[in-house]
Amino acid sequence: MPRADTGQFAHVRRMRDSRFLHEIAAILPGEFFVSASPMIVYTVLGSCISACIRDPVVGVGGMNHFMLPKPKDEGNDSWGESTRYGSYAMESLINEILKQGGLKSRLEVKLFGAGKIYEGNIDIGARNAEWVLEFLKTEGLAPVKTDLGDVCPRKVYYFTDSGRVLMKKIERLKNQTIVARESDYASKIQAVERSVEEDVTLF
Repeated sequence: MPRADTGQFAHVRRMRDSRFLHEIAAILPGEFFVSASPMIVYTVLGSCISACIRDPVVGVGGMNHFMLPKPKDEGNDSWGESTRYGSYAMESLINEILKQGGLKSRLEVKLFGAGKIYEGNIDIGARNAEWVLEFLKTEGLAPVKTDLGDVCPRKVYYFTDSGRVLMKKIERLKNQTIVARESDYASKIQAVERSVEEDVTLF
């Protein structure tokens, strides 16, 4: 099978973990990754959402990581079709799976993230969750598993061949690293528009 690190995925960081058989692709906010050969896709989520999607028949699967539903002005977004936004991240992930042999009617979808990790009245995660569920409904897709909301960041490991997910909720305020990263990332998005762990959960 062709390696998934050619072309658009060449920039994605790869690593090995002795606990796992397959290579791990670690994605950051605004990235996605798809593979037709067995891989693990890993990310850390705060208020962001990751959709884990695969076609179980052909074994093509992947994951995205987005922070906001869509640009304030989609028609004039100076970043273009950016996977920083759910509107593009979902389409990009699904289209790449279809391009690698998947069939939309067979897609298996799992959703994670949307934690309320910021103080204040605005719940970015809840908005993301509401948006992605509506997106899937519009596309005629229903998630087989969701773990959305709560006040905890999450570590997510997605096995592209089996669809298995290992998820760890991060309960202690090591959280601040994630909050700082997402805040910085949100500031960059807004600027462009103006111009300790618990048990693993298996899904």
